[in-house]
Amino acid sequence: MLPRRRPPLTAARPPWRALRRGQAALLSGFAYNGIIQVDIPTDQSDWLKTLYLCVTTAAMGFELIAVLNSTLCSMLGPGLALRGPDGSMHRAVDGLMLEYRLTFLFFTAGLVMFHISALLFAWLEFSWPVALAMTLALLMFIYGMYRYWLRIYTRFALSSDRMITGKFEFGGGAAAAGATRDAGAGASGSVQ
Repeated sequence: MLPRRRPPLTAARPPWRALRRGQAALLSGFAYNGIIQVDIPTDQSDWLKTLYLCVTTAAMGFELIAVLNSTLCSMLGPGLALRGPDGSMHRAVDGLMLEYRLTFLFFTAGLVMFHISALLFAWLEFSWPVALAMTLALLMFIYGMYRYWLRIYTRFALSSDRMITGKFEFGGGAAAAGATRDAGAGASGSVQ
């Protein structure tokens, strides 16, 4: 029988990384179009126009940071874990957990800024009854997204005391000696 080959590293990577990069890139592109393709009415308040452009630029910037962070983590994290010196697995897992949280924060901030940008665009472009209706609809969508996020997050939340760190400890410690002793007892067939 032929030995079974290991799947390539890319097959073991979770698909959500690429999905988040794609979503962030898409939202960043929408924000970019909101800056360069939208004719801002000249008769509107300068404060409103400035706020719209700043929020839209922030949305684009946050989403581009999420794309960059996700891309770099998916390229560099597994490389450090697999090919780094001793202790690299622990360092890579801890670093990826921190960067995952930051990427999630930037992605969420960009998503919120994108919706605020749409809200400001409504007040720039349309009459106040239409802008008010769009504002109510956008606020309902933001609230719905928050509720949906909260439901998903509480379902899959992992407390820090139940996380696996990726740290390997060999020899020297009482825990390592106990694990070796238990493994040896199990191998000899003795029952305690």
